[in-house]
Amino acid sequence: MSPPDPPPLLHMRGIVKQFPGVRALDGVDLQVRRGEVHCLLGQNGAGKSTLIKVLSGAHRPDAGEILIDGRPVRLPTPDAAMKAGIATIYQELDLVDGLSVAENLFLGHERARCGFLRRAETDRAARDLLTRLGHPEISPTCEAGRLSPAEQQVVSMARALTRNARVLVMDEPSAALAHDEVDNLFRIIREMTAAGVAVIYISHRLEEIRRIGDRVTVLKDGRTAAAGLPADDTPTERLISLMTGRDVEYVFPPRPARPADGPEVLRVEGLTLPGRFADISFSVRAGEIVGLAGLVGAGRSEILETIYGRRRPSSGRVLLEGRPVRPGSTETAVRLGMGLAPEERKSQALLLDQSVTANITLAALPRYASAGWLDRRRERAAALEQIAALDIRPADPRRPVRTLSGGNQQKVVLARWLVQGRRLLLLDEPTRGVDVGARAELYALIRRLADDGVAVLLVSSEVPEVLGLADRVLVIREGRLVHQAPAVELDEHRVLNLIMEGSAA
Repeated sequence: MSPPDPPPLLHMRGIVKQFPGVRALDGVDLQVRRGEVHCLLGQNGAGKSTLIKVLSGAHRPDAGEILIDGRPVRLPTPDAAMKAGIATIYQELDLVDGLSVAENLFLGHERARCGFLRRAETDRAARDLLTRLGHPEISPTCEAGRLSPAEQQVVSMARALTRNARVLVMDEPSAALAHDEVDNLFRIIREMTAAGVAVIYISHRLEEIRRIGDRVTVLKDGRTAAAGLPADDTPTERLISLMTGRDVEYVFPPRPARPADGPEVLRVEGLTLPGRFADISFSVRAGEIVGLAGLVGAGRSEILETIYGRRRPSSGRVLLEGRPVRPGSTETAVRLGMGLAPEERKSQALLLDQSVTANITLAALPRYASAGWLDRRRERAAALEQIAALDIRPADPRRPVRTLSGGNQQKVVLARWLVQGRRLLLLDEPTRGVDVGARAELYALIRRLADDGVAVLLVSSEVPEVLGLADRVLVIREGRLVHQAPAVELDEHRVLNLIMEGSAA
């Protein structure tokens, strides 16, 4: 008789977590083996974040149990979770910017003697860890805040190793990384799993799940919809169906039969920002969606920020409906009818601890004031109108924005501008960190806005998204506009060639 299979390294069984009015987790099961990459999928609001907060000790479950090597453990605090060998790297990295790399690695378990930090030993240990992860160029004495997002990700992984982590949870680790940086991330993950570390990998990018994942567990509405599916050959259609409860594909709303022939809303002439982009010229018409395609760092976001007035160009000009926009003036841009949904919505667009109402009406407060007093009833009515129009869920105007899913947070950002009747919307990575079902809703919303006459200029790192949503595509390479054409005349292969090589071969 063959010996029984060893228990999974981690088993979360029947996990329940209740918040006031919301059952976030309703009996979730998750089993993770040693040395595997176990991917956790689900729409925003499915319970993924709550589950990993239970595992990391940030939340206490109301029912269920957690077992490591088959033995029940209690994880009442983050420190208890770390002592149990569980490390979590959140999407918003929690490094301390003002401390050195070495100090961040050993924060909370410093190498000290008689109350004094042993700096030389700490720096040496940090250097050894970074070299082990393939990044000897990262200096242990460099301030963490000076590192690139990819380097900060490496430091966070190294910090997990200082705790001898057996289970590493990674929440959207590739969200801010370029393509080659993702390759390096995957290399490091595979080295860690080869050493027996189990990795729980959370991502909305199904192509990443195929590349790095071994098995997949899907959550829906706080429950386990499927557990332990093979990552490499489970059909995409099935994964999406499990996440949404219905058959959904990456379907974009239909384009108008004819190109937009409305009046010109935006004209950009010879716009240049040294070191970022040069001699950019194009236009966007009312009812048209224009997409900017290019690599991270090619200058796409900087073009949007310069049009909006966050950056001051060295030359060129921006006109909105024929009126010049004063360079470097966001006030002028807003007054003339622009709105920007930035790439980093949490840090650049939202007041996370404020209500949905406060975030929606933030840029239009004078509309709801009389004699210096804010009319809360009118303000709330305006917010409720946008909540209904954009189907923001939950439909609670008093709810803190921090508690909403990524897709609904993005809708709140759009609602802020729609409440004022914008003529031009600048959307930077509008579906970043948004699940498949919510993406479809955002696509439909953006198309509906264009159909209502709004001019839309969007940036996306996903070429299929640009091709599927935009009417016309501008390809940016190394800060230059190298090609523009109707989306129907392009395909992914041609755009990638333009992005990578500057040619459409």
